[in-house]
Parts: sequence; structure tokens; C-alpha cells
Amino acid sequence: MTTATTKAKYNLLIDNLKELEPFVIAFSGGVDSTFLTAAAQEAGVEFEAVTVNSPFVPDREIKEVENLVRSMDFKHQQMSIELQELKKAADNTAERCYYCKKVIFDKIINYANGKTVIEGSNLDDTGDYRPGRKALKELGIKSPLLKVELTKKEIRMLSKELGLSTWDKPSLSCLATRVSYDNQITAERLEKIELAEELLRRNGFHQFRVRDHNNLARIELSEADREKILDLNLMDKLSDKLQKLGFQYVTLDLSAYKSGSMNKEILEAKDE
Repeated sequence: MTTATTKAKYNLLIDNLKELEPFVIAFSGGVDSTFLTAAAQEAGVEFEAVTVNSPFVPDREIKEVENLVRSMDFKHQQMSIELQELKKAADNTAERCYYCKKVIFDKIINYANGKTVIEGSNLDDTGDYRPGRKALKELGIKSPLLKVELTKKEIRMLSKELGLSTWDKPSLSCLATRVSYDNQITAERLEKIELAEELLRRNGFHQFRVRDHNNLARIELSEADREKILDLNLMDKLSDKLQKLGFQYVTLDLSAYKSGSMNKEILEAKDE
């Protein structure tokens, strides 16, 4: 992908945003929604950003959202939903993300009061099993980054050029994606996963996941992080602390971290 082509996509994005205004951005504070917000600011359009705080979102991400709102200075509204409102999603079937997106974006649509609602899916988001995309289409949510075919790599490059602190932020996904399908998602389980991942973060790991398979924790690490965990003392420390959180077994996935790894069986079944 040439820089010239990327710039052309960005210019097309700016034009499209001008056609969509006024609109409401679903803002998570991740790479994509932050970039989309910065593009809206550059376009000089009328917009507002909305963050829906659910039990599936780590507390640290909500704090980062608040920091971004202060530093970028845009109109923002934060709303909350409770776990009981996400009952179908918490049942944790393969359609979990569909039900979750329905609840979250219904709330944003109601707040938008007739204005267009947009979100930050990009071209790379079409490659995995994503039932949440179905919900977005049903609800009429617009995805401007996807429309102009911007990839994650391009969005990171453009974010760096715009001076956004999120340009190299690790990819985000909600805590529910850590729980193996058909295992009920509970507040206790979400808290355990959040604490486990915070432990890894404090020990210097950058891109990782702690996958919950009932009483087993499966740690996925990026290529860059895998060598770091070969310290036997660190292994013992992490194992001990994760067991104290409630995991009976703590394992290291020998494959590097890959987004959507919980979807492997579903994708394989679809290919059969």
C-alpha cells in the first residue's frame, strides 16, 4: 500500500464525514475510534462522541477514554449498562457479539435522537468471525473507515502523523472475548480476567490475552513478548498469582497471540 493511496483514502474519509454530519461517534478510546474522532475534528464537522461503559470493558480503558477526551477536547457523553441488560450476550454463545452490539448501539441510537451513528470498523475487521457486524448493519450504523477501505496498518500510520497517542496502542477487545464459548459470563469471571491481564501489564508485557477456559488460564503473548516470559522466576510468580485469583491451572499458549483465537473452531466449522 503506497503512502499516496493511503492519503487518498484519508481525503475521501474527510469528504464522507462532511456528508454524514451531524453524527455521533461510538467512541471506545481504541486506535480506530480515536483516529475517526481526530478525522472528524480535522473535517470541521458537527459531531459528538459517546462511550458506553459495560461490565465487559476494563476500568483502565474507561480512564483512558476520559484522558483522551480531555487531551483532544471534543464533546463527549459517557453512559453505562449493567450485566443484566446483556443477558443474551452473557450466555456466551457464538452470537455473543451480535447481542452485545445490539444493546450498546440501541442505547447510542436512542441518545443520537435521529442523528447518524458511526463507528470505527476498518477493512481488516472483515476477515474474522464477527457477528457484531451483522448487528451494525441491521441497525444502520455507518462505518466510514471500512467504506474507504483503510486498513489497521494505514490507520496507525495516519494516527502517528496526526500526533495521536493511540497510534501504537495494542489492539483492544472486550473482556467477554476471553471466555471460551458456552461458558457463562459472570461479574466474578470478568473481574478475574481483568486482574490477570493487569498483572501481565504491570510485569512489562505489551500485547497479550488471558483466555479463560473454566479453571484454566491460557496466556497468549505476542512475538515480541514471548521471549520475556522464559524467565523461570517470572513464570513462577505469574502462575502463583493467577492461581490465587482462582485459576487452578495456568498455561502458556505456544503459538503467538492472535486476535480472535477463540473463534478458530467456529471458522473451521464454517469452512467444512
